[in-house]
Amino acid sequence: MKKVVSSELRKSKGVSSNHWLSRQLSDPYVEKAKMMNFRCRSAFKLIEMDDKLKLLKPGQVVIDCGAAPGSWTQVAVKRVNADNCDNKQPQGKVVAIDKQLIYPLEGAIIIGNLDFTNPDSQNRILGVLKGEKADIVISDMAPSATGIRYLDYENIVKLCYLALKFALQISKPGASVLLKLWQCADAKTLQDDMLKFYKTVKIVKPKASRSDSAEIFMLGRDFHGLENR
Repeated sequence: MKKVVSSELRKSKGVSSNHWLSRQLSDPYVEKAKMMNFRCRSAFKLIEMDDKLKLLKPGQVVIDCGAAPGSWTQVAVKRVNADNCDNKQPQGKVVAIDKQLIYPLEGAIIIGNLDFTNPDSQNRILGVLKGEKADIVISDMAPSATGIRYLDYENIVKLCYLALKFALQISKPGASVLLKLWQCADAKTLQDDMLKFYKTVKIVKPKASRSDSAEIFMLGRDFHGLENR
């Protein structure tokens, strides 16, 4: 019996690997990311959302949660002028954190090998900010897949709430928050909870997000400020 199960698992993994490889080879964003020197294709999700919604501006303070390998960080650095490439524009700040290693990136403050969900890691971000408040918190965090759909959905919603709670603590009035999650029943609850703190909350799905993926992004804009509650 053990040999049969093992064989089935190997076959399943083989099919999954072949599907992933086929999808990568046929994905125009993968090749485009290489050509434009982005660390992965997810850069185009943030580019598309920012082009349409104008989320990032020179001089802003950005917190990038779940940043590895750093493609969103690359986009944020350029769009808020954190690398000061344009000395005619105000210089922003980008703080990127992930429990995986993030290779250094000019213009970004990297906090790698630290789990954002750990309070000590969040305190590390506060230390880096030195009293500054964030203009936008962006989260591309996702849990390790268990293969059990309801559990995976539950886990990514938990990550959203952790990022939201942190955003509420460190954001300046008028700030935004952008959270990745998957389409699920709890998305509406999250949206309603965010509306208690943000003037508008909407679901966004960029074209760069694969059509067969349940991935969506929840965007909250114009933070009221906790003192106004």
